[in-house]
Amino acid sequence: MLLSFNSKEGRRRRTIIAWICVFVFVSSITVGAAQWFKPFNVTYDHRALILDGHRRMLISAGIHYPRATPEMWSDLIAKAKEGGADVIETYVFWNGHEPAKGQYNFEGRYDLVKFAKLVASNGLYFFLRIGPYACAEWNFGGFPVWLRDIPGIEFRTNNAPFKEEMKRFVSKVVNLMKEEKLFSWQGGPIILLQIENEYGNLESSYGNEGKEYVKWAASMALSLGAGVPWVMCRQPDAPYDIIDTCNAYYCDGFKPNSHNKPTFWTENWDGWYTQWGERLPHRPVEDLAFAVARFFQRGGSLQNYYMYFGGTNFGRTAGGPLQITSYDYDAPIDEYGLLREPKWGHLKDLHAALKLCEPALVAADSPTYIKLGTNQEAHVYQADVHPKGLNLSLSQISRKCSAFLANIDEHKEATVTFRGQAYTLPPWSVSILPDCRNTAFNTAKVGAQTSVKLVGSDLPPASNILPAQQLIHRNGISPISKSWMTAKEPISIWSKSSFTAEGIWEHLNVTKDQSDYLWYSTRIYVSDGDILFWKKNAVHPKLTIDSVRDILRVFVNGQLIGTVVGHWVKVVQTLQFQPGYNNLTLLSQTVGLQNYGAFIEKDGAGIRGTIKLTGFESGNIDLSKSLWTYQVGLQGEFLKFYNEENENAEWVELTPDAIQSTFTWYKTYFDVPGGKDPVALDFESMGKGQAWVNGHHIGRYWTRVSPKSGCQVCDYRGAYNSDKCTTNCGKPTQTLYHVPRSWLKASNNFLVISEETGGNPFGISVKLHSASLVCAQMSESYYPPLQKLVNASLIGQEVSSNDMIPEMHLRCRDGHIISSITFASFGTPEGSCQSFSRGNCHAPSSTSIVSKACLGKSSCSIKISGAVFGDDPCKDVAKTLSVEARCTSPSSTDGSFQL
Repeated sequence: MLLSFNSKEGRRRRTIIAWICVFVFVSSITVGAAQWFKPFNVTYDHRALILDGHRRMLISAGIHYPRATPEMWSDLIAKAKEGGADVIETYVFWNGHEPAKGQYNFEGRYDLVKFAKLVASNGLYFFLRIGPYACAEWNFGGFPVWLRDIPGIEFRTNNAPFKEEMKRFVSKVVNLMKEEKLFSWQGGPIILLQIENEYGNLESSYGNEGKEYVKWAASMALSLGAGVPWVMCRQPDAPYDIIDTCNAYYCDGFKPNSHNKPTFWTENWDGWYTQWGERLPHRPVEDLAFAVARFFQRGGSLQNYYMYFGGTNFGRTAGGPLQITSYDYDAPIDEYGLLREPKWGHLKDLHAALKLCEPALVAADSPTYIKLGTNQEAHVYQADVHPKGLNLSLSQISRKCSAFLANIDEHKEATVTFRGQAYTLPPWSVSILPDCRNTAFNTAKVGAQTSVKLVGSDLPPASNILPAQQLIHRNGISPISKSWMTAKEPISIWSKSSFTAEGIWEHLNVTKDQSDYLWYSTRIYVSDGDILFWKKNAVHPKLTIDSVRDILRVFVNGQLIGTVVGHWVKVVQTLQFQPGYNNLTLLSQTVGLQNYGAFIEKDGAGIRGTIKLTGFESGNIDLSKSLWTYQVGLQGEFLKFYNEENENAEWVELTPDAIQSTFTWYKTYFDVPGGKDPVALDFESMGKGQAWVNGHHIGRYWTRVSPKSGCQVCDYRGAYNSDKCTTNCGKPTQTLYHVPRSWLKASNNFLVISEETGGNPFGISVKLHSASLVCAQMSESYYPPLQKLVNASLIGQEVSSNDMIPEMHLRCRDGHIISSITFASFGTPEGSCQSFSRGNCHAPSSTSIVSKACLGKSSCSIKISGAVFGDDPCKDVAKTLSVEARCTSPSSTDGSFQL
C-alpha cells in the first residue's frame, strides 16, 4: 500500500486506510464463521457474546416469519443483511404451531425451519425467542386458546399443568432445531435463545410463586441441552446462568444483574404498534440512531431492532385489545417489504460506522469516560495490549482506539474539545470517531435518501392503459370491480350446533376462539301496561351490562339498536320494544385476544357481571339467570363463503343503488396490474369486517377514525414516546390492506368480504405501493462515503483524495430505474423533498450532471464537489446538492428519459 503523503490530507487518508484494514479483519471473522456454517461454540463474558472465541458487537434485525409469506422471506433477510444486520431475531408463536393440542403446524408461514435455513444461507446468525409467551401484539400473546381449558391451569406461574405444557412445547422447538442441525455447534445459525418474555414487569402479581416460576423456567431451558446461551428480557432476578436484557426505547443506562453478563438490548422499539381508532406512530431516525449509538457508547454489545420488518397480522392473528391488521411498526422495512428511507439508509451508515469501531470495542473491557461539558461527554475504547481472542498485528493493536462524543442537550448545539481538536455536535446527537480523531458519522446528520411512497392513484399510469382508464386512475376512483354479488348474514339462530342454557356464559368458553363472534339471544315479553308506562312517564327501557369487551352489538327483532366499543366498559343502551314477545339479541365480538398482562387466561371476553333491563312497569328485570340461546360465529364463516367452489350461499347481484346494510357478504373477481409492486386493497368505502382473497384471509378491516388532534410537527430532539410525532389525525387508522403477490393470480382473483356495519363495495380499489420518488440532500462538508471506505477491494490500493469526497447515493427499488430528474441544484437550494427550490446560488450544470450520472440506472452516485459541477457558482459559500428523481419500471417507459 502506497502511503507517500505527509500533508494533513495525507494523514487523513492513512487514517481511513487503518479503518479499512480493521474493518476487513472483523469481516474475515464473520466470513470464517459463517460458511453455512463451520461449527462454532457460543459463550459470553461481561463484555460481549463470544462466537468461535471472538467477542462480537452485533446488530440484530427483528423479522417475524408469520407476518410475511415464505415468498417474501429471502428478500427481507437480504435487505436486513445489506442494511448491516449480523443477526435475525424472531419470536416463536405457539398458537400458530400448535393450534390444537398435539397437532403441530410447521408449514407455510409457520415453516420456522425454512426461515432459519434462509437466515443461515445469507450468512447471518439467528436469535430465537421461544418464550413461549410472546406478547408481540399477537392474538392471546401467542398462547393457544385450548391451553386455558386444561383443568387447574394458571399461566406463567409455579403451576404444574402450565409448566408441563410449556416444557413440552419448548422442548419440541429445541429438539426440532437440533434435528435440523440449526444450532451453532452443529454448523447452524442459532447463537442465542430466549425463555419467557418481560415477566419481570408482572412477577410481583404472582408473589413467591412467580419467583419460583422464574427459577424453574431457567432451569428447564438449560436442561434441554441447546448448547447456546439463554436470555430473559426485563427480568432483574434472572438466575446467574441466564442473561437478563433490556427492552425499551433507550437502553444505554441498562446494566445486567451480574458483572459477569454482557449488556444486551433485545427490543429497541424503533416505532410502535397501533390500535383501531388511534393515530399512527413515527419514530424519527435521528433519535433512533442516537439511542443505538448511545447504547454501544456506554458498553452495550448486542442490539435488536423491534421491528426491522413488522409485516401484517394476517387472518385473526392481531392481538388485543383492538390491534390493527397492519404491523408496520414504522420499521426500516415497511409492511410491504419496501425500504423505508431515510430510516433504513441512515441506520445502514450507522452500522458501518459501528463496524469500524468493533476492534476497539471488543478489545477494551470498558470505556474511559471524559466529561466534555454540562451535557456533553465522551467514551473512549482503547487497548494497548493484545486482546484475548483477536489475532491482530502490533500495528493494528496500536491503532485500536474509537470514541463516541455525545451531546445530550435537547436544544443546543455544542462545540467540544477532545484530544486537542474541536468538534461541533448537534443537539441530541452522537458523533462516532472510529480512530479517535476523524468523525465518520453523526446520528443527527442524515445523508441517506428519502423515498416517497406513492400509492394507487399517485402512481403514473402504465402506457398500455387506455386514456379513459388513466383518468379514472388519476382521480383515484378506479373501482376494483363493477360487478358484485351479495348474500345476507342472518341475525338469528341458524345452526344445529346452537344451544340454550341458563345465564351468561363467558365468550371464550363457548367460542374457543374459532370465531370473533358469539350471539346471545333471548325473548322478552312486553305487556300493554309496559307500553303505557313508558308513554306516561316519557321514558324508555334500557339494557344495562356491568362490563363488556371489545364490541357489543344490540339487536331488537333483528334490527341493530346500538354498538358499544371498549375494553371492559359499562353498557347502558336505550331499547325500543313492540307489544308482545321481542327477540333481544346480543352479538359479542372480539378484536384480538388480550396479549399482555398478568392472568390473561382469566381475562376472557364478552360479557361480565350483571345484565338487566330497567324501566319496566314491574321494575327491573335481571337477565343474568335467564335462558339464552348461544350461536358461535357467522353463517358465512362456517359455510366457507370465501371458498370459490362454495355453493351454499344464495348469492344475488348487487346493484350500485342498493341500500347499505349490516352483516352482509359480498363477492367479486378482480385483476391486478403486472409487475412486482406490492398490492393493497383500499377499503375506505367500507365499515368493519373481514376479507379473503383467493381463500387467503387477509385480516380484519375497520374504518374507525383517529382523533383529530394530537399530531404535531415532529422534532427528533428529546426522549421519544409513542405519543410523540404521531400522524394521520382525523383519518381512518387503516384503509389499505396488504395482499401478498404470491396469493394473487394474473386475473380473476376471488374477493369475499364480510361486512358488519354497512359499506359500499363499489368503492373498493386496488392500490400499488411503490417508492416512485427519491430525494436526497447533502453538503460538501458531509462525511466520506462509509460504504466505500469499508469495501475490501480498496485493500492494497492507495486511498486517494477523490475517495474522501462526500457522495450522494440514489437508488430505486429492485426492477425500477431512474427515469427522470425532477429537481437538481448544486449551490444553496432551499426546501425539502417534494418542495425543493433554487436558492441564490445555483450551478447551471446541476441537472445535466445528475442526469448523466443517473438516468436509466437503478442506482447512481454523485460526488459533492465544485469540481464535478464546473465553475464555482458562489465562492466561499458552503454548497449543497439537492436532488429529486422519479423511479419507474422499465416496462412503463419507451426508452426515453426526461431531463
